[in-house]
Amino acid sequence: MEGTTRPAASVPDAIHAMDHLIATSMVAQQEFARHLGLSPTDLICFAYVLQAGDSPVTAGDLAARAHVTTGAVTGIVNRLERGGYVTRQPDPADRRRVRVVAVPTAAQRVRTVYEPYYARLAELFAQYTPAEVAVLTDWFDRAGTLAVTYLEESCDT
Repeated sequence: MEGTTRPAASVPDAIHAMDHLIATSMVAQQEFARHLGLSPTDLICFAYVLQAGDSPVTAGDLAARAHVTTGAVTGIVNRLERGGYVTRQPDPADRRRVRVVAVPTAAQRVRTVYEPYYARLAELFAQYTPAEVAVLTDWFDRAGTLAVTYLEESCDT
């Protein structure tokens, strides 16, 4: 695929476009969560459970990633469990810790909500050359790492 000529943009233009995307994505996450009967924070925690795949996460891991207290994550996991999204399993290495695992049917419900959006994103990415997608992926990865680092340095839980 041959690249498309792109309009010139400055760093402030890129930051403005990114801010717009982030704000719109936050609204979308709220709506996706509402559609699933979850709060945005509960959906974020469930997403972390899904990202872990076959490696169950501990409640402490969820608290750290979502930047909430361990007490707050207990309430989140309780709601996710009541809603049929996760199950708790004792950690075989430490019976005091609980591991959180996604319920497969709940994971499918979430995929059903997100798949149409991801399909549209895939169509958008298809308009870029593989080299451009590589640059975008590199930027997303590096910006994500920067965001995590900044959050850890700047915000207390």
